[in-house]
Amino acid sequence: MPNIKSAKKRVKVNKVKALANKSRNSELKTAIKKATLACETNAENKVEAVTYAIKRVDQACAKNLMHKNKAARKKSQLAKMLNA
Repeated sequence: MPNIKSAKKRVKVNKVKALANKSRNSELKTAIKKATLACETNAENKVEAVTYAIKRVDQACAKNLMHKNKAARKKSQLAKMLNA
């Protein structure tokens, strides 16, 4: 356990941020899975699912959860799936 006041605060802040990141990552993965499933089964809501997943990827990139090149690659894969 840290002894310095600022180190104690960092522990608290890191816990909160880790929880937020975990939640965002989980939501992102769920959106991508739903979009992939919608494209594979050729569901009628696949356009909305892919659009939502791309939005979530952009938000993850903005929050530094995902590298910008990985985000671009994932968006490209989703668009390719939608158009196939």
